[in-house]
Amino acid sequence: MRLHLVDGTYELYRAHFSPRPGHTAPDGKDVKATVGLMSSLLALLHDAAEGVTHVAVAFDNPIRSFRNALFAGYKSDEGVPPELHAQFDLAEEAVRALGVRVWSMKEQEADDALATAAARWAGEVEQVRLLTPDKDLGQCVRGKKVVQVDRRQEKEIDEDGVRAKLGVSPASVPDLLALMGDDADGIPGLPGFGEKGASALLGAYGHLEAIPADASEWKVRPRGAEKLAATLREHREDALLYRRLATLVTDAPLPGTASLADLEWAGVPQGLYEALCDRLGLTTLKRRPKRWAA
Repeated sequence: MRLHLVDGTYELYRAHFSPRPGHTAPDGKDVKATVGLMSSLLALLHDAAEGVTHVAVAFDNPIRSFRNALFAGYKSDEGVPPELHAQFDLAEEAVRALGVRVWSMKEQEADDALATAAARWAGEVEQVRLLTPDKDLGQCVRGKKVVQVDRRQEKEIDEDGVRAKLGVSPASVPDLLALMGDDADGIPGLPGFGEKGASALLGAYGHLEAIPADASEWKVRPRGAEKLAATLREHREDALLYRRLATLVTDAPLPGTASLADLEWAGVPQGLYEALCDRLGLTTLKRRPKRWAA
């Protein structure tokens, strides 16, 4: 029994910006992203190697969250193409039409939903698989019990993989993003801190509070150590704020989900799915499901 947790917002963006052909519904609306999302999820549900038994898809809907109140520069819906923005509700409807649980996040983010579910049910399943390449989800990885999966690059990242990729343990990922920044979420990081210097320090000290204020006391000597130490002294409060932004919530509400049993995938509800396909003008995709709900 596995729990697959999908970042629906990432999948929707990926489908929108992919080279796949566009698709316009009979009512004239651009639904390329939604169709791509449906196709991607069907591929996951049909993948024998993945062996999906329990699954949920989380969306940022709206994009803004409680973090925007903490920091004005945090990611928002500014710059989202209007034809993509218009599909957020439709995308959630499409996932439900596949018989998959949807978590539509309001105050928290999709990543918070994934982190919450991983923390809540890791002990009840063989493995939790976080289907997103986002670096911040690395903080949720635990041994081989909770892993990240980058479907585009066909990579699975366990705890050793996080250390190899980022140079720090999962517990230090928020600290790392606080220092080096995270463009995807609008976290600027501290001036002068790149991934190499930040990971060297956190590999040695684990968390921001444990890094000595004076570079002469450091166990490691990243390039420009004196300047980095001065920056950290001057911007320590900023770093702590950025870490809070990068730290995922593990007690977010999961709409419509009281237990792991609520996430069991029983197949595609045929009537609901076929009606949506007709509405969107989909013929090939309408025939693709291999398992219908009883």
